[in-house]
Amino acid sequence: MAAIVVSDADQLSNPELYINRELSLLAFQRRVLAQATDEDVPLLERLRFLCISSLILDEFFEIRVAGLKQQEAYRASRRGPDNMTPSEQLRRIAETVKDMVAEQYEVLNSVLLPKLDIQGIRFLEENDWNTKQGVWIKRYFSRELAPIISPVALDPAHPFPQPLNKGLTFIVTLEGDDAFGRRGGRAIVQTPRALPRIVRLPESCSQTPNEFVMLSSVIQAHVDQLFHGMQCKECYQFRVTRNSDLFVDTEEVDDLLRALEGELPSRRYGDAVRLEVAHDCPKELERFLTDQFRLTSQDVYRCGGPVNLMRLAALPDLVDRPEFKYPGFTPSIPERLRNANDIFDAIRSGDVLLHHPFESFAPFVDFLRQAASDPQVLSIRQTLYRTGVESAVVEALTKAAANGKEVMVVIELMARFDEAANIELANKLHSVGAQVVYGVVGHKTHAKMSMVIRREGKSLARYVHLGTGNYHTRTTRLYTDYGMFTCDPEIGDDVQQIFQQLTSMGKTTKLGRLLQAPFTMHAKMLEHIGREAENARAGKPARITAKMNSLIEPRVMQALYVASQAGVKIDLVVRGICSLRPGIPGVSENIHVRSIVGRFLEHTRVFCFENDGNPRVYLSSADWMGRNFFDRVETCFPISDKRMKKRILRELDLYLSDNCQAWVLQSDGSYEKLTAPVSKRKRAQERLLARLADD
Repeated sequence: MAAIVVSDADQLSNPELYINRELSLLAFQRRVLAQATDEDVPLLERLRFLCISSLILDEFFEIRVAGLKQQEAYRASRRGPDNMTPSEQLRRIAETVKDMVAEQYEVLNSVLLPKLDIQGIRFLEENDWNTKQGVWIKRYFSRELAPIISPVALDPAHPFPQPLNKGLTFIVTLEGDDAFGRRGGRAIVQTPRALPRIVRLPESCSQTPNEFVMLSSVIQAHVDQLFHGMQCKECYQFRVTRNSDLFVDTEEVDDLLRALEGELPSRRYGDAVRLEVAHDCPKELERFLTDQFRLTSQDVYRCGGPVNLMRLAALPDLVDRPEFKYPGFTPSIPERLRNANDIFDAIRSGDVLLHHPFESFAPFVDFLRQAASDPQVLSIRQTLYRTGVESAVVEALTKAAANGKEVMVVIELMARFDEAANIELANKLHSVGAQVVYGVVGHKTHAKMSMVIRREGKSLARYVHLGTGNYHTRTTRLYTDYGMFTCDPEIGDDVQQIFQQLTSMGKTTKLGRLLQAPFTMHAKMLEHIGREAENARAGKPARITAKMNSLIEPRVMQALYVASQAGVKIDLVVRGICSLRPGIPGVSENIHVRSIVGRFLEHTRVFCFENDGNPRVYLSSADWMGRNFFDRVETCFPISDKRMKKRILRELDLYLSDNCQAWVLQSDGSYEKLTAPVSKRKRAQERLLARLADD
């Protein structure tokens, strides 16, 4: 990268100072893929990481690429700080992803499958089947598959169908005449989603307990049975990915839930944005398919194996080999909560901080359960973004409503890919008498808040839980997040006001302690960054340490550049997208950016400002992105307890000292993984497990 000279603040808008957000997101996906080749990761977990890299790439095309294609079609002029056009981005994405896909299948075929085979965990191709296995597989196809597969011949009476988004589909070339005298041509075979993608062979015809065949191999081997009396010349897998971003005109609907219910089915049949085909699919068939889906060769990705690697995600759960998985652990519960008969008593004695998954999410569930049955509890207010319908949180809220408590739940219906689950959840809570609202039209409710109002003597007490992550019992075992219990009256006032904003109408009132998007959070973050710059110029201690999922908001990045130029030491832990370029002389040489990729998905948002020796520490539901600052309802809450502050800063230091799972961002946009001798290895997540989790 050529040297960049910046002489004044106006030049901080120079596009060369910023990394394209889409390419940065792809760089994160490559870091996930790299976990599949890491010898320190257990074998079946490496396969999981490979599948995860495929899943997030799917979502990337469904949302990000789909959006760029729409911008290109409408000749949109809006550009990001990097100034790349939609067409330029799509070209760069295609180049990057084709390399990534080739790497995925190289890892699968040359690394993971051979290692699994050595351990007796095998996927058998058709040419590997012995006679006994071939007989069983043929019988399986005839009994379990053929009755529910409906092939479609392509002719004037049977136009090209619309395969489901990401569904397993085959294109078949036929020869001969059928019963009506129609001459063979092409046909489409769509595979029902209800069918398992991995089929375990029975012990009676297996050499090991873990021998499998892919559903695609079974269908390809016996596809001719679907076309009696005709010859199948060619049969190739393909998969189409469609635009899955839902559009609901919020200004024109009276009932958001009903409008969203009507829109959901369209996700299955949105415009095509990507075509995946078998690596040996003839060019003629590829051109035929691209014509049908109105795609170009740039949109085609050839796959050297299953066209959907996520089909392999079920394998670790099918194989009982704990030595090839991460060791289990038991999340701990802080002593004060563990020994308390009454969780409200425990909270009254001081704020409580939990760091999941190292510490258990169970105290929050207990918090709601006790509230549901406590005769002194009058009201429960709760935000839900992603939770799952069958969850302990929902059960507790349901019980509370049944017990006559006032239960108010703010459900975000537009939580991407969870819309259907949240609609079901809303209907369920409605049915038991809970009040359900959907937040503010035009602003997703992403804040993580829970409040219990309890009568204590002659007054009402408010108990609050604020967090950085979703109230989802499953993801609290997989994602790192902070949660805090408090009965601080000022915070209680703030949370009550925010709930009132979400459920009613009125002017914004000034909050006492909390920062809130879309009103105060962005300006306050800029103010804190600016104060650190002023302190540095004055020779005072100045430092910014922040951890988040994404950093792309232009004014925040410019403020960080200015702070760096002033001499502020800035350490950023950014898991995913980072559009800021560190290490540019005269601009960002004081900024260091790293990404931690490990067993758990890093999801905490922590913002720390030195503040001349009196650190300000915030936890938040929001990243430093435009959508979080301006298009969502978010909370950012201060940590006032000195011991909690010190703990959070110590735990941040663990991430800054990680030399095994850390990837350091370079000024050219690339990432370099840190390595260390065995005796000096430091893994933040492992150290937190050792410190916080029970044995």
